[in-house]
Amino acid sequence: MLNGLWALAHGKVYKRCELARVLKQNGMDGYRGNSVDNWVCLAKWESDFDTEATNYNPGDQSTNYGIFQINSHYWCNDGKTPDAKNVCGISCRDLLTDNITQAVNCAKRVVHDPSGILAWKAWRNHCQGRDVSSYIQDCRL
Repeated sequence: MLNGLWALAHGKVYKRCELARVLKQNGMDGYRGNSVDNWVCLAKWESDFDTEATNYNPGDQSTNYGIFQINSHYWCNDGKTPDAKNVCGISCRDLLTDNITQAVNCAKRVVHDPSGILAWKAWRNHCQGRDVSSYIQDCRL
């Protein structure tokens, strides 16, 4: 039984096309004007498609979580970030599982803010203004 519970909570490194399909199934293609290839590009450069990715930010003592590297200062609660807002109303742990539904829902909330997808530095540095079609090439979406 414990092995089954562990498997349910375990993270995952998605394959490029697998992630593209899951994102499309979850309504991310065209969401707030952002095509699925932009979301796949973002995930590649934020986490290398790894749902268990975390990165600590010493400046504000926050941590980025999951496949989209969603930040604990604004978007989720990790129980340790000072003055956290938890705008998505979720535990940051929920962003580290192989089921990316919570991550997708929170990413949708992030892009509702005026910055939109520009909130992600990796997207600005690696995807913005570039041909990102290769991120879904041969994926048969």
